Amino acid sequence: MLREDIQNAIKEAMKNHETERLSTVRMILAGIKEKDVDARGKGKECASDADLLSMMQTMIKQRQESAKVYREGKREELAAKEEAEITVIQSFMPKQMSEEEVEAAIKTAVAEVGATSMKDMGKVMSELKTKYAGQMDFGSVSGKIKAILG
Repeated sequence: MLREDIQNAIKEAMKNHETERLSTVRMILAGIKEKDVDARGKGKECASDADLLSMMQTMIKQRQESAKVYREGKREELAAKEEAEITVIQSFMPKQMSEEEVEAAIKTAVAEVGATSMKDMGKVMSELKTKYAGQMDFGSVSGKIKAILG
């Protein structure tokens, strides 16, 4: 489904002469192809949607960091370009979960894997990444898992 959406977005951007959007969508497609090559090296047919959503989450974080650096360097036009790319990438991502939903998902995952200590944090994180790829920021989630398990 995600691959189909991206292919359609490329066609639409070409039809509408949206060069910035086309450039960003092509960049996403290149990332997908790279993930597919990695997956074939591991014996899989292609990368899973969870892997692709994770890759796009990384792309968003990279652009957020770049925009911040550009703003600090008083390069507003470059920061705006990075933020425009973020908007395009986010259009392919599932809806982000609210804080309350994240808390509930963590508690459910802790219960499902039977986590009792910090040693089980990896199991909880794995469970969350499987079920909620692209829907939450796993960097901030780790702190919340620690708080629950600690």
